[in-house]
Amino acid sequence: MYYPLNFRFKLMTFTPEIDVTDAYGGTICHVRQQFFRLREKVDVYADDSERTLLATIEADRVIDWSARYTFRAPDGRELGAVGRQGMRSLWRAHYDVYAPGAETPTFVIQESNPFVKLLDGLVGEIPILGMFTGYMLHPSYIATRGEGGPPVLKLTKKPALLEGRFALTQEGPANEGEQLALLLSFLMMNLLEKNRG
Repeated sequence: MYYPLNFRFKLMTFTPEIDVTDAYGGTICHVRQQFFRLREKVDVYADDSERTLLATIEADRVIDWSARYTFRAPDGRELGAVGRQGMRSLWRAHYDVYAPGAETPTFVIQESNPFVKLLDGLVGEIPILGMFTGYMLHPSYIATRGEGGPPVLKLTKKPALLEGRFALTQEGPANEGEQLALLLSFLMMNLLEKNRG
């Protein structure tokens, strides 16, 4: 993958969608969250035509703030998983990322500064001024190898008016399977956190 990867979160759609492109503008994937499901399910396609399914992300339980989301290839092979840490995520978003076949977390994703996310959410609720929060406040999330380990990838909110824009930059080494698990984790985290700022 050619970093930075760019996430475009479409805000004016009936179901949440994210388009991911690489540093040269090439399409990496198109994500569509399925609506009206008791168990969260997200489809990841090769592009916005939605003809070629690359992966699915599915929760292990019905509506739970500590759910684990498993990534699967179209043939059913597991590509990894991400689990939201419910109590730990109340103040600062905290997700454990599992590489393919791993029983213990390989990576941890956390907000870099929870105050920025809090201000982004509060200012976003103010009429008229809230329309411009995308230009003022930019929360970021960092993936580290284990708790407190070296950084691997970082997702940062970018200035945007009528859509959500994020940039995913590489901060350290990771193999191809780990990068895919982290990309899918950041996509799912983005969908889960969208209502928090």
